[in-house]
Amino acid sequence: MSKSTRITQVATIGIRVTDQQKAIDFYVCELGFELRRDVPFGDGRWIEVAPPGAMTTVALVPEGVPTGIRLTTRDADADHAYLRARGVDADAEVVRMGPAVPPMFAVRDPDGNSLILIESS
Repeated sequence: MSKSTRITQVATIGIRVTDQQKAIDFYVCELGFELRRDVPFGDGRWIEVAPPGAMTTVALVPEGVPTGIRLTTRDADADHAYLRARGVDADAEVVRMGPAVPPMFAVRDPDGNSLILIESS
């Protein structure tokens, strides 16, 4: 089967945490992960940790932010159009939250699991 999307990698696995600081303490101090990203996000923070040298990160997601697998794509608009045309259960539109947040959209697999495609340059 030929490659038909621009998906390049599994970037982040988002897991729900009730206390982001306690989660950082556990993953960084107890498991030895690196703190890769800790930036303002909406009313809270976007935090990613990973084992040293790993490409895929774990996002420590607060309540209200979707969990799941985040994939990178070189072209969110093209993949969105392609997948919708093939009948994939995908969001109606590509989400654009402003210049600091890349374009993204979600698709659902046959079991309802969400995969979030995020454009990465």
